[in-house]
Amino acid sequence: MPNATHSLKTFNTLGLDISADHIIEAESPAELKQAWDLSQTTNKPFLLLGGGSNVLFLNDFHGIVAVNRIKGIRVTENAEHYDIHVGAGENWHQLVVFCLENNLYGLENLALIPGVAGSAPVQNIGAYGIELKDICHSVDVLNLVTGEAFTLDNTQCRFRYRDSVFKHELRVGYAVTGITLRLSKHWQPRLSYGDLMQLDVTTATARQVFETVCEMRRSKLPDPAVQGNVGSFFKNPVISSEQRDTLLVDYPELPQYPQPEGNVKLAAGWLIDQCQLKGYQLGGAAVHRRQALVLINHDQATPQDIAELAKYVRESVGHKFGIWLEPEVRFIGSEGECDAVGALS
Repeated sequence: MPNATHSLKTFNTLGLDISADHIIEAESPAELKQAWDLSQTTNKPFLLLGGGSNVLFLNDFHGIVAVNRIKGIRVTENAEHYDIHVGAGENWHQLVVFCLENNLYGLENLALIPGVAGSAPVQNIGAYGIELKDICHSVDVLNLVTGEAFTLDNTQCRFRYRDSVFKHELRVGYAVTGITLRLSKHWQPRLSYGDLMQLDVTTATARQVFETVCEMRRSKLPDPAVQGNVGSFFKNPVISSEQRDTLLVDYPELPQYPQPEGNVKLAAGWLIDQCQLKGYQLGGAAVHRRQALVLINHDQATPQDIAELAKYVRESVGHKFGIWLEPEVRFIGSEGECDAVGALS
């Protein structure tokens, strides 16, 4: 049954003081189904929430929020790899720690990413040279309408940069209930980003990679428990090589990361920084002083403060570089998810 308290302040890492009509913490697929059924019988909007680390609530939510609390970690193995089946409600970073402590290597580059395991395939989370698609074997899904449970393999998830089938055909009326990660027993460190490049690929240990990633993230990113944020607010833009060449004329130091299809990925944080926006404040919201890609709840920010700041940042980069950043964050209105780009246009 719904909780007595309806505040969502502790269920979103921006710490915005908003509420929902009902909040149900579901510890099983059956309880997720019950929450969905309640929304249908009461004719209320339904929202599935994980760790609340990738959402911006624009208003109070006039419906039922189901918080995915499905837990459990199970490890199986064969001669070549380990399969780790993880409940969707497990904390992601604690999963990384669990694997490291149990000599299951391959998740180290994804340390300290906030949120829960079930959100990882939706967003195809990634950091420091690895994306979830590189290690995800399959995803367990529940059809909330029919109650049917099924499993998608890696290809069926249609992973792309910060994208998956769960943002499209399976966005409404479906819930991720678990994921299976496949980690090779022949571990090789991924050392292509930041301070990781200083490690020796022939001697680096998984523990060293983990600690280096944690140190990099902590040096740049605020702890949501201390200062409300959702991590990277915008996606890194992908542009054509021709557009890149044009930008290089005026910005020869432009950081760039070639993509397999011939395009180029740019660093959104660098673009924002070039607009001199670090520390910029609007109402109770601000651009973080050390990492321009992070927008923070600086002082009792309202949802409108965060949205207006994001719009200002997007317009500043657009006018300077001709590149219009897209939010990585999901925007949630009073009736459900809305178009984030449209909200900032």
